[in-house]
Amino acid sequence: MTNRGINKVTLIGNLGGDPETRYTGAGKPVTQLSIATSERWRDAQTGDIKERVEWHQVVMFDKLAEIAGEYLSKGSRVYVEGANRTSSWEQDGIKRFRTQVYASELQMLDGKSRSADAAEEPVSESPPVAAEMEDDIPF
Repeated sequence: MTNRGINKVTLIGNLGGDPETRYTGAGKPVTQLSIATSERWRDAQTGDIKERVEWHQVVMFDKLAEIAGEYLSKGSRVYVEGANRTSSWEQDGIKRFRTQVYASELQMLDGKSRSADAAEEPVSESPPVAAEMEDDIPF
């Protein structure tokens, strides 16, 4: 198989709400997060500080999903690595699309310890193949 490109997303931002963890029919955890990133600049004409916020929908599976669901909450600052995945469906005769980041790495940046014996290393895992998870995801 020939790799024709790189699909890698790196985010540092804050959670816009508490993580939502659900379980597939097979009992595997799936957690969804909404992460806000922002950029600021000074308007060249007015001198005012401007800001643009971008929202990213992130999905985590298995151990990463469990950790995110248990230790993260609204406002938590995180580092996430993953890959973009776009899905489509038809609703009311209109084709709709959704792009999400399937996370493969998570690091909590708030300085809060997960537990006394928790490792300080970032948490990583291989993301599942989208086709094998798609039918099992309950949202």
